[in-house]
Order: sequence, then structure tokens, then C-alpha cells
Amino acid sequence: MKKIEDIKYGSLPCQVLDVTLPDSDEFTVYIHLHGGGYEHGTHKEKFIPDLVEKGIAVVSGEYRKYPDAKYPEFIEDGASVVSWALSNMHKYGKVNGFYVGGSSAGCHTALMLCFCKKYLEKYGISNKDIAGYFFDAGQPTVHFNVLKEMGENPKRVVVDERAPLYYVGEEENYPPMEFVVSDNDIANRYEQTMLTIGTLKDFGYDMSKISLNFVKNSRHTEYWEKFDENGKSIYAEMIYKFIKRCEDTKLKEE
Repeated sequence: MKKIEDIKYGSLPCQVLDVTLPDSDEFTVYIHLHGGGYEHGTHKEKFIPDLVEKGIAVVSGEYRKYPDAKYPEFIEDGASVVSWALSNMHKYGKVNGFYVGGSSAGCHTALMLCFCKKYLEKYGISNKDIAGYFFDAGQPTVHFNVLKEMGENPKRVVVDERAPLYYVGEEENYPPMEFVVSDNDIANRYEQTMLTIGTLKDFGYDMSKISLNFVKNSRHTEYWEKFDENGKSIYAEMIYKFIKRCEDTKLKEE
């Protein structure tokens, strides 16, 4: 395993990313955006080594956060991280595919990158370049801290141009997706997740490419800090199983 830390993808001090590589010259890449309500959190996530041990290279990006950031700067930074990965990871070995994911606020960014084309289009990237999306406990409506920034009640459920859900259906096809949500998640997070899945179904999306991981007996993203009997990250295993399932399906189709 090899880790290259704090690579600059932009001019600001916070615009850095880490690359963690498996002991192989051929790998799949998972691009991760961390959670923390766009206020805190770090791209140096504990689950990364356990995922890399399974042969997955990880690009983990930092981004602008409140109180220094304003909407949509953190989403723009997420798009920059994806662009950097697609442009540079081939230097480290043969890439079998790129997956994008995030947790909580990072998932909100990942959702926006998937459904609102303009962010990735800026870099000449489309969903055809992404093998799959891992959506962990993200808010598909307007993020509560974006509402707060705009002087609105953060408990409101708003679907407008600031919400990933607003853009669902603009494309005929999307890559495979996994949605993760827990039974004791943030209020309305389960319902909004199911609304997103239901909206995709209503637009005729291939539902065989969508999976729902409903985590029982857990608060919001509590499983980040849980480990199996061998001391390995449960969260890393979630991501790995999704990627492996996508790769196996692709092989069957070929």
C-alpha cells in the first residue's frame, strides 16, 4: 500500500486530496467525498486502508467548508476532485473504472455531480465516464446548511435548483447506484432517499442497477466507526461489495 498525501488540485490551501494505492499496477478507483455537514470532517478517513487492501485505489478529496465557503463552492470542489482523478490516476497504473461516492454532505455533492450535469461537464466529463455512484446517507433535497446560509429554515424540505432531486430525469440513463440509509438516520433522510429512488423508477430508469442498503440499529452514519470480528471496517466492506457487484455484472454483460 502506498499513500500520497495532500496533492493540490486547486490554488487554495484546503483544495487537496490523498491518493492511496494498492500493491498492484491495475486497480479500480473509488473517489470519496467526506461528510460533516459542509462544516467539518476530514478527507483522511479511517476506512480507506481497509478498502485499499481489497485492491481498490482511493482518491479522497478535501473541499471548501463553512464558514469560509458558500454554495456551491463545495460542489465545484467535488467536481474538481473527480476531474483530477480521471486525468491523473492512469499515471499510477491501469485503471479498470472510476466510482464516485460520498457520505452525508459528501454524498449530497456526489448526488449533485450525478444528476446535475453542469458540474462535471465543465471538465468534459459525463456519467458515461463513471462506473457507479455510492450514495451514503445524503440529502437529495436542498442541504440544510445551504438553507441556513440563505436565511431559510434548515428543517424545510425544498426541491429547487440547489437540490440533486430537482435534476433527476434529465438524462435517460445513469450508472449503477447504491443508496445507504439507516433506520435511525437524520429526520426525513430515509423518506427523501426513497423519494429519490421512486423518482428514478417513475422516469423508467433500470431499477436492476439500483440497490438500497438499509442499515438497522444505527444512527446517521454510525457504521463508519464499526468493525467486524477481524477488526476491518464495515464501511469499507459496503463500498467494496457495491463495486464488486458492478464489476461482476459488467463482466456478465460482456
